[in-house]
Amino acid sequence: MSRAYFSQQTFDFLNDLKQNNNRDWFTEHKQRYEELVRTPALDFIADMANELPAVSEHFLAVPRKVGGSLMRVYRDTRFGKDKRPYKTNIGIQFRHEAGKDVHAPGFYLHIEPGECFVGAGIWRPGTAALHKIREAIIEKDEDWKKISKNKGFLKKYRVSGESLRTAPRGYARDHPMIEELRRKDFIAIAHLDEKEILSRHLLQRVTDYYLQAGSYTAFLCKSLGLRY
Repeated sequence: MSRAYFSQQTFDFLNDLKQNNNRDWFTEHKQRYEELVRTPALDFIADMANELPAVSEHFLAVPRKVGGSLMRVYRDTRFGKDKRPYKTNIGIQFRHEAGKDVHAPGFYLHIEPGECFVGAGIWRPGTAALHKIREAIIEKDEDWKKISKNKGFLKKYRVSGESLRTAPRGYARDHPMIEELRRKDFIAIAHLDEKEILSRHLLQRVTDYYLQAGSYTAFLCKSLGLRY
């Protein structure tokens, strides 16, 4: 499908929200949010539901205003010092069917002025899941090297996220795979420019990126006993 979802006005709204991140302003401009952010994002998600099976049949594109693939605009301000109430980006998460939250393997699209990207993998897995991934990397180290060091993959993606400063408990500091075992996140990021977000070919472009990260995401899913 060839169509544009987002417009320059989408980026204008996000910039305005960044400068006016308060409830009074957002309430006054709620209709702009609906027309320029939520509606086109839900349209994109609905169309992605037809494309995702080509990537994997086990990831979900759910075009619901609440509880679907579109992440909430409201920030959780309960525990942090930053009390700004709204996110100034569009976050779209295509979760694995077995995942109950964003910490499951998934595909992601981030739209923000000056910072647009697609992502694949798993962010901050729990202790048990992280252990399974580490053990899979040790058991299938050659497979992991072929996937994570693949030239075609690295041409589009960079592996991102945080790592421990030293070896995780139970693993030798001189283990040949220690750099991978130290990771706390297994996320691959590919940056997009704003022209790509505004393009009529955004849907196909994002799908192609997800296909390119298929082996990477499949390894993580299989490590966790999930279908891909």
